[in-house]
Amino acid sequence: MAVEGVRLTASAREAAATAWSAAAVPAIGYAVTLLGTAAAPVAAAWLTKLVIDGLTGAASLAELLGLAAGLAGIGVAAAVLPHWSRYLGNQVGRAMVAATTDRLFAATARFPGLRPFEDPRFLDRLRLAQEGASRADGIVTESFGLVRSAVTVIGFVGAVLVISPVMTLIVLCAAVPALVAQLKLSRQRTSMMWEIGPAERRQVFYSNLLSTIEAAKEIRLFNSGGFLRGRLMTELSTAHEGKRRMDRKELSAEGVLALLSAVVAGGGLVWAIAAARSGALTVGDVSMFTAAVVAVQGGLNTLVTGIAIADHNLRLFGHYVAVVRAEPDLVVRADPGPLPPLRRGIELRDVWFRYSDDHPWILRGVDLFIPYGAAVALVGLNGAGKSTLVKLLCRFYDPSRGAILWDGVDLRDVRPDALRDRISGVFQDHMTYDFSARDNIGVGDVGARDDLDRIRAAARKAGVDELLASLPRGYDTLLTRMFTSEEDREDSSTGVVLSGGQWQRTALARAFLRDGRDLMILDEPSSGLDPEAEADVHARMRRHRAGQTSLLISHRLNTVRDADLIVVLEDGVVAERGGHDDLMAVDGTYARFFRLQARGYHEMTLDETAPSDCEAAKEVRTECSTSSLTG
Repeated sequence: MAVEGVRLTASAREAAATAWSAAAVPAIGYAVTLLGTAAAPVAAAWLTKLVIDGLTGAASLAELLGLAAGLAGIGVAAAVLPHWSRYLGNQVGRAMVAATTDRLFAATARFPGLRPFEDPRFLDRLRLAQEGASRADGIVTESFGLVRSAVTVIGFVGAVLVISPVMTLIVLCAAVPALVAQLKLSRQRTSMMWEIGPAERRQVFYSNLLSTIEAAKEIRLFNSGGFLRGRLMTELSTAHEGKRRMDRKELSAEGVLALLSAVVAGGGLVWAIAAARSGALTVGDVSMFTAAVVAVQGGLNTLVTGIAIADHNLRLFGHYVAVVRAEPDLVVRADPGPLPPLRRGIELRDVWFRYSDDHPWILRGVDLFIPYGAAVALVGLNGAGKSTLVKLLCRFYDPSRGAILWDGVDLRDVRPDALRDRISGVFQDHMTYDFSARDNIGVGDVGARDDLDRIRAAARKAGVDELLASLPRGYDTLLTRMFTSEEDREDSSTGVVLSGGQWQRTALARAFLRDGRDLMILDEPSSGLDPEAEADVHARMRRHRAGQTSLLISHRLNTVRDADLIVVLEDGVVAERGGHDDLMAVDGTYARFFRLQARGYHEMTLDETAPSDCEAAKEVRTECSTSSLTG
């Protein structure tokens, strides 16, 4: 409980600091108008009592008119202040949501590596953190609302106290179980949200599958929509069941509390009538007492409910605080050193890596040198560790053992963003942004986004400039049917969806935009291309990377044969290295892979030529086992 209290206090301090920095002036105005709104009914009740007593007593006309003027003024304030309060509260709330949302996603971008985004618990926390950030305005309004309710309650408690200290004590004591119950419900509600979080996240996943173009073709071809909808409804039912259990708890608790409140109010009214009958109270006293008891009970209920809601919001906000204050997933030195321009090469020295202690080793003592200015190709079976090695070179992860040196400098001794600023690349699972063509390329170097000449030059290198320029709005055409631009709001047909090969070239242009970097990484850059387009793209890449340091990963060995160095990864270790001719002469893993692929091409040729006798067929097959691909 003490730890929870500390966490809630930290969340409250964070929320208050954010509100003050985001909207100090509206927050002050909001507080003032709320206080006025809270004080108005208390003042009106007292003046009403005085008016009634004056009418039944010997008050002069001037006194009654003065009281009436006071009531009229309070009526004006009560009519105007809530509108100003709501307006100022909205301004504070929007500023809070904007500030917390910006800070939350700035925090997620601050994680230099990928590990948090592969952790389901972190993703659940991030979802709750987003909800906490979106409810930041509620923290402010509920907190100020608590102050308003407290002022109203204190004012009316004073009125009841003047009339009957015993009834005051009874009314206040009746609020204690309500507060305890509501705080308990708040904790249970927050726990329930954490428990159903995975189910709700899976529900969103299935919803996206059933409503986005990426999965639409397969779902319709395989008729798997019913299956996926069933999964969606299972997750939805799991989440709803958790919420129903919570609803039943709230219903039973709040029903008992409402009954207790009604009993106290009814008993107080009976006492007041009896006291007035005996002459112990005036008519004004009864009026004041009745209004005060109802107001105190209503105010206490509002106060208790507000405390419970604030408690719930602060618990959600605690997930936000946990994310924005989380330590980086990679150790970044407090005094990182400079990263020199690459002049000698990149060395992997006895590099071991696995994703956690429970996972198997992906890399097992890799020793590799990538010379400056050389084109190095990395080949191997799926799961050999090729893509993992690329992640380590980009420092998305750090090696479990060993080191990666950039001209002798350990990558762990420099800032990750400084390293990545020296690297360009295209990945097999490249992004297809629902942006315009200009922005799809421009995100490769956001500083060049407004430089259309540079963007078109990169597109020309990738062989996609002519296509993008011919689109309905040229490079400003959206490459999606998900959205429309402001110019095309009345005509959504101008959005264009590219083919896989066209997207591949666009992603390559994105990499080419980062011209002059020290290292280019090409991870299966032609996997979605037809043979002719593949040959064209690789010719373009050879021209672009000539004299530059590059790392090419490909399963198509005809695309790597011209590399200065070919490295074969097998079971997480370097099994072979050398030039194409050297590796073919060794007749090891690379040669076996190469001949398997070559045989496939030549057997297609054999089927097409259909030799007329077995000897001719045998000769062709013999040639395909000794020849090499021409690409």
